[in-house]
Amino acid sequence: MSPNDERPRATTTIFDVARLAGVSHQTVSRVLNDLPNVRATTRERVEQAIRQLNYVPSQAARALVTRRSRTIGLVATGLPDFGPSSIVLSFNRSAREAGYAVIASHPTDVEGPTLRSAAEMLIRQSVEAIVLLASERGVLDAFDGWELGVPLIAIASEVRGRGVRVSLDQYGGARRAVGHLQELGHRDIVHIAGPAGSMDAEERLRGWRDALVDAAMPVAEPLRGDWSSGSGYRLGRQLLAERVPDAVFVGNDQMTLGFLHAVQDAGLKVPADISVVGFDDLPDSAHFSPPLTTVRQDFTALGQEAVSAVLAQLRDEDSPVQAVMRVPELVIRESTRRR
Repeated sequence: MSPNDERPRATTTIFDVARLAGVSHQTVSRVLNDLPNVRATTRERVEQAIRQLNYVPSQAARALVTRRSRTIGLVATGLPDFGPSSIVLSFNRSAREAGYAVIASHPTDVEGPTLRSAAEMLIRQSVEAIVLLASERGVLDAFDGWELGVPLIAIASEVRGRGVRVSLDQYGGARRAVGHLQELGHRDIVHIAGPAGSMDAEERLRGWRDALVDAAMPVAEPLRGDWSSGSGYRLGRQLLAERVPDAVFVGNDQMTLGFLHAVQDAGLKVPADISVVGFDDLPDSAHFSPPLTTVRQDFTALGQEAVSAVLAQLRDEDSPVQAVMRVPELVIRESTRRR
């Protein structure tokens, strides 16, 4: 269907208008408020999109550019693990350096009503933008279609729904991990994945599977953990009771710690009997026994990029970047060796 054939929708939002016109949400609001500093061609494009979508602006949408509270809302979902906590710390520090305060909400669940309540609380406090730290797909889906009246920036590893996206490339990082094992001559590479529904877990699993398929290597059914060292230990015991693969790619370093314990209990050695690669590069990963080969995620840079994306939206830029992805770095230590 071409843009000219698009039908009016009752749930049309300011973000739909911005997407169709190819501008930022801020620019649409400037046109709605008949403010200056909008090029004539841009104004005409926005007005055409408004007519085409039969858009009726809300009071929040009209007030978008007049709100200058110097505050940013943060909705952080998921467990307070090392990665999310590091991102939040970096985001708060970067926002403070840019002259903004952060009002944070940490919903206890990821159900739609809870998330809506969290967003509305932030809107009532006149935040200029909302940053969503999303761990599960359902969180992004819950925000899709809501008219917040302010820009939405999501820190999430999948590009889905609306809003500007910043993320670390979980898929690319997983392919680097598996590629390292393949270069060492390993053919039987098992994956211990994170929980179903986690975007990071699914992207890492997808990268592992695609790397094996592309190399015409066997793909065993992945094992599912819950990010904890306990689940890594349990799944390690289960796997090693059945067979000893060439190598194991584990979805995060915490589960890897438990898996290494299971290897020791089985009377095996890493990497003499089995090579192991983790994901995250926790501060303690260099001191595992043996020191862990893993994928390093730059959580500090991710928090900084989220603030940069917010500032770009608030500067009223006409062509916002829809996705910023950084590929994690492979850190090679002593838990892998040539087969």
